[in-house]
Formats: sequence, C-alpha cells, structure tokens
Amino acid sequence: QVQLVESGGGLVQAGGSLSLSCAASGLTFSWYGMGWFRQAPGKEREFVVSIGRSGGDTYYADSVKGRFTISRDNSKNTVYLQMNSLKPEDTAVYYCAAEKWAVAQAVTVAQTIDYWGQGTQVTVSS
Repeated sequence: QVQLVESGGGLVQAGGSLSLSCAASGLTFSWYGMGWFRQAPGKEREFVVSIGRSGGDTYYADSVKGRFTISRDNSKNTVYLQMNSLKPEDTAVYYCAAEKWAVAQAVTVAQTIDYWGQGTQVTVSS
C-alpha cells in the first residue's frame, strides 16, 4: 500500500532552521506532484508548498516565500522541505501530500490530494 513517511520535525527557536523529509513507497513517485501542508491547533489544514513531478515547477504560499524551499529526488522517492528563518506562527503539524499527474500549482487544495503522510510536529519557540 502507499505510504508517505515524514521525518525531521522538532523544536527550534525563532530564526532557526529545520529540514523535513518525506519518503514515499507503494507508488510510482515520478507520477505524483508532491506538497507540504500544515495544520496548527484549532485551524484548518493549509497549503505550504508544492513541486511538480519532475521538480521543474514549484509553488509557494505567500507566508513562506523566501524562507522555505521544496525539492525532490525521484531516484530516492523522497521530497524535502528546507525551512529557514522560522517564526512562531510556523508552528504546526506538517503533512506530506501526493496528487497523481499534478503540476505544482494543482497540489494546493487539500480536497484533491490522493495520499497523505501521518504528519510531523514542528514547534518554533519565541
């Protein structure tokens, strides 16, 4: 079965950096646009960043532009999220997402995602 397994979350001070990874299995990774969403307590799950199937196109939420970078390695079935200049408002559970045949700009709506990871907690202290 399809599995998306996130890793790399943790606690960091404001201004610090964290790197997340999402390892996919049970699917043809290069067929899927990939993305990261996050959900803070009491809030809706929101789009953060996405990347197209070849890695040639990316799409960022305004709130993370210039601070976060998404990348993927299709040979390792893995997508990465580098988060710099972290802010307390970035605190959330971060979820990896996969959508078949999607370009980056399409992997922005939670309702159309085919597969989700279990999530990893990111906490930014002030």
